[in-house]
Amino acid sequence: MKGPGKRRRTELILSASSVLGIFLIWYIIAEMGIFPEYFIPRPQSVWRAFTEIATTGYRGGTLLEHLGDSLFRVITGFLLACLVAVPLGLLMGSNWKVKAFFDPLIEFYRPLPPLAYYTILVIWLGIGNESKITLLFLAAFPPLSINTMSAVATVPKERIQTAQSLGAGKWRIFTGVILPSCLPGIFTGMRVSIGFTYTTLVSSEIVAATSGIGWMVLDAGKFLRGDVMFMGILVMGITGILLDRIIRIAEMILVPWKGKG
Repeated sequence: MKGPGKRRRTELILSASSVLGIFLIWYIIAEMGIFPEYFIPRPQSVWRAFTEIATTGYRGGTLLEHLGDSLFRVITGFLLACLVAVPLGLLMGSNWKVKAFFDPLIEFYRPLPPLAYYTILVIWLGIGNESKITLLFLAAFPPLSINTMSAVATVPKERIQTAQSLGAGKWRIFTGVILPSCLPGIFTGMRVSIGFTYTTLVSSEIVAATSGIGWMVLDAGKFLRGDVMFMGILVMGITGILLDRIIRIAEMILVPWKGKG
């Protein structure tokens, strides 16, 4: 039986092999010159685009500025969703009347494509960050509320009954039993939610935006700048991984018992 250390090393080797393999395939196809540069740019062209935009900028902003604008929108929308959706999910899971009132509303808009109602948000809130952050908030909301609600339903009744038998009141049961038991499900919802939020970012920056990493990729496509598009997509992918990793680290700190089950 393999130990944890050996398994971890094997996972790292396999992960590195997959990344290097994709990069090698990309490099070989690009160097063969089968496709034009705007279709599949060479890795060195993408690197030059990265260094150029990181230093001199792209249409009024450096890479850091464009990425900062996008992260501000994503993180603001995501945190606002956490502040509203998690408490609401706890209430929906604990009270059937609250669930009966809010669940149909969430289920109605949850499957809608973001662009289907983004134009309405632009009419209501304008073309600034308000409409974009609201769109990202709405994208982040359903996974958080639904996962939190489901987590409440999975809390073993024996834990609640044990706390009641020891004289714990409703608030003590909520803070000491229900909430800690729901934390793994809440963090799962947060990881799914940040993915939806980041995916919706490009949709939020497609209308009347002049900054942002998603806008930069879309704008570069108008001029067939394959190097900028590839670079922007790589930056978005790496940033998304880092955001997910931050949530996983927070989960390991706040829910240390999850990995011991």
